[in-house]
Amino acid sequence: MAANPSPPRQFGCPWPEFNDGLIYHDVVPPPDDGLTLIQFYSSKYKSSAPLQGWLQRIKNKQITVDGSVVTDPDAVLRVGSKLVYHRLPWKEPDAPYILEVLYEDDDMIALNKPSGLQVLPGGLFQQRTVLTQLKWEANKQSTVKAHQRLHSVPVHRLGRGTSGLLLCANTKLAKARLASYFADGTSQIGGKSRDTNKEHGKIAKIYRALVSGIVDNDKVIINQPIGIVKYPGVATGLYVASESGKPALSIVNVLERGVQGNNTLVQVQIESGRPHQIRIHLSFIGHPLLGDPLYAVGGQPKCLDCDVIDERFAADGGYERPTKPVPGDCGYYLHAHQLIISHPVTNEVIEIIAPLPSILQTKS
Repeated sequence: MAANPSPPRQFGCPWPEFNDGLIYHDVVPPPDDGLTLIQFYSSKYKSSAPLQGWLQRIKNKQITVDGSVVTDPDAVLRVGSKLVYHRLPWKEPDAPYILEVLYEDDDMIALNKPSGLQVLPGGLFQQRTVLTQLKWEANKQSTVKAHQRLHSVPVHRLGRGTSGLLLCANTKLAKARLASYFADGTSQIGGKSRDTNKEHGKIAKIYRALVSGIVDNDKVIINQPIGIVKYPGVATGLYVASESGKPALSIVNVLERGVQGNNTLVQVQIESGRPHQIRIHLSFIGHPLLGDPLYAVGGQPKCLDCDVIDERFAADGGYERPTKPVPGDCGYYLHAHQLIISHPVTNEVIEIIAPLPSILQTKS
């Protein structure tokens, strides 16, 4: 049956100008005994800042050893010493903050995420995230019922530039079951289901996208594997189309062809949840998302000289923002439109729909 949510509501608090900064804790392990302070940080956290950036942070009194500020980068560390690095507050890039509630009950909540808002902390966005707004909203609740459960947490991710339906859990049980729904769908692709006796079909995810060029076939099935390559500004690597990657499956249906604008409106159902899967798969078949700054035809990044490392550092010692496009850059049109799911507690089949932005609506 279709979901029948309570009257639509919105929530969200404006972002402060600066975040609270971050604190990172480390304990010196036996292999690192005898390393100097600068050796420890520049080797263990080389993706956070170049050598000169870590020297600046040490001189700036941002690191303590066993509770005392240390400004000598050549101070020798001992096994068991407790290190604390204080990352200073910074002004995060602009991001929307209002979230619309699409569905809500005691176990889960579905939100309509705006494009430009990151789901979980990462990179420059540590405070300006969906998770932060969920925490702030929970702190405003004063009922006994609210104190008996965790604050809502997302159980999957949407790219920062992707808008639409984001599912969150309100309880530990719901979180575990919903997370397993998403994981099971991904694990089944390519005949790699972990348990052949397990009941499947707990979730269906349908997206709407606007792609470059005219897609000739009314239906396209894409099963291109997705892997990782080194890429500047992305410490964990960039996801791309790769024969050696993990299996992924997307089913694309054409909704409308815009001959004059040389674009196609499509519906995409993903049977797996690899990072940036829809962007990669559509670009792989020659139709990147309209406005996508990162992926080009073939499911690869537009900039291929990925071995160049920019050693410049910002005021806080970290790397300057990459000049090349990165996954979090916006500009493309992708919307998580529809979710059909078995309720994690009642098993009732629920359909939730996130209203479409005008550019992704059919004209007829």
